[in-house]
Amino acid sequence: MSEQSTRTVERALALLANVCEAGSTTLADASRAVELAPSTALRLLRTLEASGFVRKDDDGYRAGPRLVQLGAQALGHESLIDLCHDEMVALERETGESVYLSVPGHADTALYIGIVEGSHSVRHANWVGRTVALDGSAAGAALTGATPDAGFVVVERGIERDVTAIAAPISAAGRIVAALSLLVPSYRMPESAALAHGALLAAAADRLSAGLTP
Repeated sequence: MSEQSTRTVERALALLANVCEAGSTTLADASRAVELAPSTALRLLRTLEASGFVRKDDDGYRAGPRLVQLGAQALGHESLIDLCHDEMVALERETGESVYLSVPGHADTALYIGIVEGSHSVRHANWVGRTVALDGSAAGAALTGATPDAGFVVVERGIERDVTAIAAPISAAGRIVAALSLLVPSYRMPESAALAHGALLAAAADRLSAGLTP
């Protein structure tokens, strides 16, 4: 990398750090804080905005969805996976099905961050690291609060034609932070089984939510 390219990266990172530290900042304040000409700062901020690392609103610039996603992956996912692991293992033992943990992803998606694979010979493939659209998915419904009073949502043949997904939200201090899901081949998920599995899933999510709420 050339010296000029390195300098550009350093300036962009300095701007990004300033936005994160300030919470919300204007172009004038950001350029002054990192000692850049406003025109240079604007060019770099627009590049960061196009990549989702910052977003612009009426108050100025703040952390964007891509940065939030990466920060959660780097700092929060491991501890969240650890916290949910025992409940996920217990759910798999009770149901035999693959249990997933997901969090909000980039651009209106749910990101799968953890799995305990089911014990059936035919089971859902490992989707850890993949995203699905919030709209139309069970995980998306749980993450956006579109969950019925029963505490779980069932989506049959939604994202995948032959898969039934059941999901329940995990909350911390009144805010949904993750979702537990069961992804099951639809041929072995009649309505009675979906309701029974959903109740188990909702109970596990409630216990996890209680542990996350002070």
